[in-house]
Formats: sequence, C-alpha cells, structure tokens
Amino acid sequence: MTQQKIEIGLGDAKESSKRFISAWHRAVSGEAIDTEVHLNFESLATLVSVLTPKRLELLHALRTYGPLSIRALSKRLERDYKNVHVDTTALEAVGLIQRDEGGLVAVPWDVIDAQFRLVA
Repeated sequence: MTQQKIEIGLGDAKESSKRFISAWHRAVSGEAIDTEVHLNFESLATLVSVLTPKRLELLHALRTYGPLSIRALSKRLERDYKNVHVDTTALEAVGLIQRDEGGLVAVPWDVIDAQFRLVA
C-alpha cells in the first residue's frame, strides 16, 4: 500500500510553476511519474504561524485516533472547543486535514515531510 505523503516547505509561485512544468513534460514524454503533493509557504514566518505546536499536536491526535468530531477532538486534547475549531479550520484551509462524509475531521496523510533552509 502506498503511503500518502505531503511535502511542506518554503517556496514561491515561480518554484511551484517550475515543478509543475517539469512534471508535465515528463508525463507528455510518457515517463512514469509518482504523484507529489506539495504545500509551500512564502516565508518561514507564515509556515510557523500555520504549523504551531498546538496544531501539530492536533494532527498527531487525528492520526492516532482517526476521524473525530471537533468536540471529541477538543476533549481528547483537553483544549477549548473554540480554539480547536479555529485550528482545524486553519489546517483544513491549507489541506492538511479534511472532513469526511459525516463531517468528521481527519488527516489524509501518512507522512508530512516539512523542510526549510536557514540560509538563502
């Protein structure tokens, strides 16, 4: 079974465009390509504002327990419902969590690989 992986890092629209064009050319030439999913942030400040320690803990809980309602998740995390709702909304907006048919939130990724360089 193939693991669902997302790569998180820093990059701008130009970088994403280059990656897309490269994949397009490989596909047109008939080369077998693996599906890649990337989530790029324009700055380190933006990345760390989205991936806060509490949100990382939330992602870990969802991977551990599986799909949960926001209320059940807030109880598991022993956190205020409103704060968990804000965090799930932010993570859903960037595609790190999804809602299933029943409205439960879940992490569709087996691996979240986050990298950034400290030097330009």
